Amino acid sequence: MASDVIDYRILGDDFQAVEIELDPGEGVRAEVGAMLFMEDDIQMDTSTGGGLFSGFKRMVSGESFFITTFLNQGRFKRKVLFSAPYPGRIMPINLTTFGGEFFCQKDAYLCSAKGIDVTIAFTKKFGAGLFGGEGFILQKLTGDGLAFIHAGGTIIKRDLAPMERLRVDTGCLVGFEKSVDYDIQFVGGFKNALFGGEGLFLTTLTGPGTVYLQSLPFSRISDRILRAAGSNKGEVKRGGLLSTILSGD
Repeated sequence: MASDVIDYRILGDDFQAVEIELDPGEGVRAEVGAMLFMEDDIQMDTSTGGGLFSGFKRMVSGESFFITTFLNQGRFKRKVLFSAPYPGRIMPINLTTFGGEFFCQKDAYLCSAKGIDVTIAFTKKFGAGLFGGEGFILQKLTGDGLAFIHAGGTIIKRDLAPMERLRVDTGCLVGFEKSVDYDIQFVGGFKNALFGGEGLFLTTLTGPGTVYLQSLPFSRISDRILRAAGSNKGEVKRGGLLSTILSGD
């Protein structure tokens, strides 16, 4: 099925949102909870996005069981807006440019034109992927229209030449086209694995093809927040100003 041809504009700077303008009969699909507002005549239809098996695969991967379609059932153009989940950039991906297929991290997908198929893809090496963190599960976008993905921090685009290899932190990978060979490999070396601070595995990308990276993956943000929260708990136990404030004395 051909994808709907949608118009859009990206709003904001560090906290971005994408505004989609739908002609009568056009629709857009999005992750559950991404919608910020929708105008009159737009109807929501929440489903598994391809049957129960597709829903279960999404749930096992850590995504929502459901995906929502927003369809303009009126006679005039209407708008729906989707917001990014954390600071970063929203990037439009024209799947036609990439031969009708694009792979992205499972948390990167935001929304896409109705007609684009969103499925779960697993790494080729199950064992390495299982311990490789974010790199284990990918989303495969298939179709001939626009999809929108979100990246934390700054987006870095790399065009890899044939057989050119790039090793990246698994969390920093946003997406890549189907011509890129993808694998997860052990860092190697006891000290590197134990004290390197980059995890036990790295993602290896081999060209040719386009690769998108992010400078601030959500995993790093959450790690810093957890560490800060643990530090604050320690301060409360030891007493001091923070303990006084929390106790109300």
